[in-house]
Amino acid sequence: MVTIKDIARIANVSVGTVDRVIHNRQGVSEKTKVKVNKILKENNFKINVIARSLAMKKKYTVAVLIPEFREENLFWKSPLMGISKASDEVLSFGVEVELFSFNQSDCDSYLKQFELLIKLNPKAVILAPFFLKETKLMVSKLEAKGIPYMFLNLEAEGFNNCSFIGQDSYKAGYLTGKLMYLSTGDNSTYLVSIINSNLFNNIVIEKRIKGFEDFFKKNKIKFKIRNVNFDDLEDDNLISKTINTLLNDDKSIKGILVPSSRIATISNCISEQNLVNIRLIGFDTTEQNIEQLRKNRITFLISQKSFNQGYTAVNEMADYLIHNKVPQKKIFFPIEIVTKENEEFSQRNKWEFNSLSNI
Repeated sequence: MVTIKDIARIANVSVGTVDRVIHNRQGVSEKTKVKVNKILKENNFKINVIARSLAMKKKYTVAVLIPEFREENLFWKSPLMGISKASDEVLSFGVEVELFSFNQSDCDSYLKQFELLIKLNPKAVILAPFFLKETKLMVSKLEAKGIPYMFLNLEAEGFNNCSFIGQDSYKAGYLTGKLMYLSTGDNSTYLVSIINSNLFNNIVIEKRIKGFEDFFKKNKIKFKIRNVNFDDLEDDNLISKTINTLLNDDKSIKGILVPSSRIATISNCISEQNLVNIRLIGFDTTEQNIEQLRKNRITFLISQKSFNQGYTAVNEMADYLIHNKVPQKKIFFPIEIVTKENEEFSQRNKWEFNSLSNI
């Protein structure tokens, strides 16, 4: 009889991916769904209901609510892959992970996906607290039901989450200040790119910028900061005109900090002439950022190991449910400096899983 492992091997995907296709769960690309379903049909695959019911006699459902990743910003693809890998592994222990994803530009989408999530009556929830006002409403419902919840990647204060898994944003920002100083010297002016928003959870961005500034202040190093604000980063022509005008007009600018995952968008809009004497530092090893790093358009990237964050979140919650092992209140991940020379080694576990998952 053909097993799920057989189907996964034929399709060159993970077992968890096949399981998600069979049960029509989120987290699989349309192309992969079509391929797996075709192989299932060709092999006349049938679910062994008896074996599955025995394996899942004691079942724990962990619901995950994270943003959808978009082609122009692939950041959330990485934690999704980590979640998917861990989901495959904990399934045999009776832990089923159900994924819910929302449009990160739409707080209504965030709430709607949560309403679908809460109907499952999960044993635990992992979520990225993207919109703070809406998160407060959601958390109040979880607490009323006695459902433990964990924050992933985005830190939020004033909540009773059992754990936060992510990066120490302040220290990461402090490190960018040190790197910028070592790259440019003192008496330099730095551009800090900020997206205007009163809706999003900006605590991570704020802490990174505070850390960046504090490096210079605590070490009594002369510096200037010019903030360049955008309503969004969708208009490349506007970004290019704004950034290049600033660089042409102010030759004291020696570095640009992008305290988010969107540094590739900024670097791609800087003219070759202006790029020569500018150092760019940003966050996260998205495919776009790595491409710009390889082209020497980005000087340093700060990785927060987001793949590992997703992977660890699921495993920590599984241990909490199965073994009653309470996770640490804050689980910080390494602050890794990624350069053109070491990027191929820094994310190996993510790329290896990506080759199988087809997410």
